[in-house]
Amino acid sequence: MKFIKIMTIFMIALFLLTACGKASLEEESKETIKMVETTFKEKVKKVNKKSGDIQFYLPAGYEIKDESPNNIILKKGAKTFILFSNPQEDTSSEIVYKATVAQYENLDTNEKFTSPNKLGFLTISQLEDGLFELTIGVGETKITTQVKTKSLADDSKAMMEIVNSVEYSK
Repeated sequence: MKFIKIMTIFMIALFLLTACGKASLEEESKETIKMVETTFKEKVKKVNKKSGDIQFYLPAGYEIKDESPNNIILKKGAKTFILFSNPQEDTSSEIVYKATVAQYENLDTNEKFTSPNKLGFLTISQLEDGLFELTIGVGETKITTQVKTKSLADDSKAMMEIVNSVEYSK
């Protein structure tokens, strides 16, 4: 009888730990949308990096790994981020957003945010092995990475800070 009680308590504890430990895509997606929209509306971070004609804010812990005229490869630990910018467009352009959405058959999340003269967006697409492709953009600029469900909201804030800060040197 004592063994059955111990096993029952163990199974309940295991169930609760498993249920609490895994973030659902729906919950994380809602949190990510809220985080991206809030960051989109915040004061733009001051630029602190330059790559070619592009200037942008790069949060602590991020570094530039590779550069080309329209793409900058960023790293933070083991994660890779691709920053793409089309200098022919501006912060209100929908071209980069439409091109991003068009490359997917099915998006788990597809959100747009607007403010005067600015369009922000967020897409999340499920990949294999529990990973998601997270893309965040403002007008002519977007940044993409692959993340696990639990990292969606955390990574999204820094990603929006980066794309929201992009400026061009003339």
